[in-house]
Amino acid sequence: MENISNKPLSAIMSEVADRYWQRINQAWPELINELTIEQGQELYRIMGLSDFIAEQLCRHPEWLPALFDGQLESVSRSDFDKDLHELLCQCVDEDEAKAVLRDYRNRQMVRLAWRDFFSYVSLEDSLLDLSALAEALIISARDWLYIQVCKQYGTPCDGEGNPQPLIIIGMGKLGGRELNFSSDIDLIFTFPEHGETRGGRRAIDNQQFFIRMGQHLVNLLHQVTMNGFVYRVDMRLRPYGESGPLVVSFSGLEDYYQEQGRDWERYAMVKARALGPWSGFSDKLHSMLRPFVYRRYIDFSAIESLRKMKQLITQEVRRRQLTDNIKLGAGGIREVEFVVQSFQLIRGGREPSLRQQSLFAVIDTLYHLGQLEYLAVDELKQSYLMLRRVENLLQAIGDQQTQTLPDNSINWYRLCHSMGMASEAELRTHIESAMSKIHRHFIDTVGGQTHDDGGESWTQQLWNVQEDDHAQALIKEQMIEDLTLWPQLKLWRETIVNRSIGPRGRDTLDKLMPWMLKELTNFSMPSIALSSVSKVIDKILTRTTYLELLYENPGARQQLVSLCCASPWIATQLAKFPMLLDELIDPTQLYDTTSLDDYVSELRQYLLRVPEEDMEQQMEALRQFKLSQQLKIAAADVTGVLPVSQVSDHLTLLAEAIIDQVVMQAWQQVSARHGVPAYLEGGMTGFAVIGYGKAGGIELGYGSDLDLVFLHNFSREKYPNQGETNGERPIEVGHFYLKLAQRILHLFSTRTTSGELYEVDMRLRPSGASGLLVSEIEYFGQYQREEAWTWEHQALVRARFMFGCNGLSSRFNELRSQIIEMPRDKSALAKEVSDMRIKMRDHLLKRKAGVFDLKQSPGGILDIEFIAQYLVLANANEYDELSFWSDNIRIFASLGELNLLSNHDVDALIQAYFFLRDESHRQTLQQKVAEKSQNLMEKHAARVLDIYHRVLDI
Repeated sequence: MENISNKPLSAIMSEVADRYWQRINQAWPELINELTIEQGQELYRIMGLSDFIAEQLCRHPEWLPALFDGQLESVSRSDFDKDLHELLCQCVDEDEAKAVLRDYRNRQMVRLAWRDFFSYVSLEDSLLDLSALAEALIISARDWLYIQVCKQYGTPCDGEGNPQPLIIIGMGKLGGRELNFSSDIDLIFTFPEHGETRGGRRAIDNQQFFIRMGQHLVNLLHQVTMNGFVYRVDMRLRPYGESGPLVVSFSGLEDYYQEQGRDWERYAMVKARALGPWSGFSDKLHSMLRPFVYRRYIDFSAIESLRKMKQLITQEVRRRQLTDNIKLGAGGIREVEFVVQSFQLIRGGREPSLRQQSLFAVIDTLYHLGQLEYLAVDELKQSYLMLRRVENLLQAIGDQQTQTLPDNSINWYRLCHSMGMASEAELRTHIESAMSKIHRHFIDTVGGQTHDDGGESWTQQLWNVQEDDHAQALIKEQMIEDLTLWPQLKLWRETIVNRSIGPRGRDTLDKLMPWMLKELTNFSMPSIALSSVSKVIDKILTRTTYLELLYENPGARQQLVSLCCASPWIATQLAKFPMLLDELIDPTQLYDTTSLDDYVSELRQYLLRVPEEDMEQQMEALRQFKLSQQLKIAAADVTGVLPVSQVSDHLTLLAEAIIDQVVMQAWQQVSARHGVPAYLEGGMTGFAVIGYGKAGGIELGYGSDLDLVFLHNFSREKYPNQGETNGERPIEVGHFYLKLAQRILHLFSTRTTSGELYEVDMRLRPSGASGLLVSEIEYFGQYQREEAWTWEHQALVRARFMFGCNGLSSRFNELRSQIIEMPRDKSALAKEVSDMRIKMRDHLLKRKAGVFDLKQSPGGILDIEFIAQYLVLANANEYDELSFWSDNIRIFASLGELNLLSNHDVDALIQAYFFLRDESHRQTLQQKVAEKSQNLMEKHAARVLDIYHRVLDI
């Protein structure tokens, strides 16, 4: 095969091409034999260049004749829409429509990628073709779905009976008709007028109609099936993001952008475009949005907004440790967009010719308007074209959304071959040159702020001084009475003087420390503050970007000092995980804790930054999200912004959101290999996670582990012929769920750069450590009824369903209620509970004179929990409402309402419980053991003990 190509492939690419050639030749020899020599050569080359193309052609060799029969020479973009509408009109349900859309998408993407690798078209034409294909897929899917949903609910109409359409706004590169090969698509759904549907069985309002239609449309495009997906759909740019409705009316859009539109949304709207055939609705929508995007005056405030957005991107690059990123890095694709769009935002209100979505069109307009000189336009455009071509080829290799240069030789060979470069070094040189030119123009246009250095301030003299007398005199002049400040500063400075920081790092440290010392001397004992802060600086001495972050951001310095002084635990977190320093830059964001209902959506948005297929980055992102959210909670806690009564709520719901993502990631990994259990209906997992202890009681603290139990709902009796998974490597369903559980535990326990996610304790499962890792739910119920000890029923009182489908949730809650409501002999129960408490105290309490263990001491947290558990188990048979709650506060409230405890006792227990838990949180934040002076605890402990003995000494 060496002589097939006129331009030989390298040896490593030939090996890849040979494997694919053998596959396709073995499966379809007659089709391959019909190719001419030139066609065979071209097919061989393309299979060496792109895994995506090769895999698709091995599955669909019937595409080859059409490709070689003129499809590679030219593309008629209008054919996309025509073809798709004809194909979809034959579909009777969504499964058929999904198959048609994915098949058409893959076939056309093979065609477009092939042309791109061999440079049959210019990059600008290639991007236009990709955008036209995407728009046709979206609009044809919308039009087909509209008919189907109207059949079900009637046609949405305004008050005068005029049918209302779903208008789809394409954002980003789709709006600019410059879509990447494997880009996700940012969309906003809207409709013109409110009203109701007509012609259906019952009328529903238009917004509900379009929300349901929108959900189906996202699923139609986004869901991964055996044929892949059409596009990854991102709806986060809509008003209010993921917390907002999926679809709003024109008036809703207008109200939002007039009253609440933010700077980054102005920036995003520059590229917004109504997709599909242009109509009066499209005109109305664009006219309505124009005043928000383009101000009537020359608007230089846009520059500062763009600087802030660029700063956020830079933080993200640093946080994710992105290297070789040609989109987000300095001089990357995003900086070209910032340069061009800064002119649009500043002058677009006065210059209608700048109100275009296409970057290529706008950059030419800027030259004609005299806003950019010819050299700048030429350098920006040529550099941008080069980076976009590299990006397109990178993504076309494996149909993956990436902007990172390869980390393997095969893909570098592929890039160099297609770009006409002799080696990786040559291509890197061209890329670095392009990015250097872009960054220079970015600095010239958008720029940045200069930092006023410390001058010869007293703190700068103190940092540089050598003589003890001089240093003490400087401190005394400032009326600072802390005599240990200078000795401690001197000792710390001596310990770091020999560290390998590098000249840039040393210079930044010398500029930073005078400013840091100013912050430290705002405290009454600066030496204590220095002790805490220096531990963080120790950890970032060799990471100059973080020293620069603190130097450039006075707010970050101030927050670092105040938080480290308030909580050694926070200081330790910042020292162990310096990426958390990024969170300190904007105090308004730092103390704006995520709403309790939003952790799941916030985490999903956070993970969208990371490629789905990169499991290592996904695991790291989960840990970074947990750390950053815990820091926010702790910061709000120590400063009093967040009431202490809500700290555990936030920590628990944060954990719950992470459990949700971990289970789904584990599910994807295991099912990718083995398929899913055959008995499951679409979208179900048949798997549940039950939280016990603090997780179940919504009482997690900082650093708490998770007590979990895993359940599934498969039984051979119920599904006798569906005992295996449906993948290429089928396994028995019980084994599948075991692998899933093992994978979940692996995802939780693996230690990455950002540490372990959570420590998980599974000992509360049926039969404890000797039991199955995941149990069938009916067996779980049987075990609880027939074999479980009383202490396991006590634990069940604190159990709560945390993940799984509604059917499993209902069945678990039903079983839990049945067990808790079993009739029990109160005297025997009281003795068992009391004996267990004594046994735990004897085993776990380390008695120290005058010291109160917040958890184990008599009158402590566990005594309160045992009171609640006993009263629930003793009385739930008579009062079934007691089996509903899993948290102690609401259990005590219910006991009071039922007169099983007096209001006085309920108030005493709740106050004591809050007090002891709050003290436990504070001790953790101070990095101290959960102990306090016996005298401080005596009042609450005595009241708890009095109630404990009255309740349990039967």
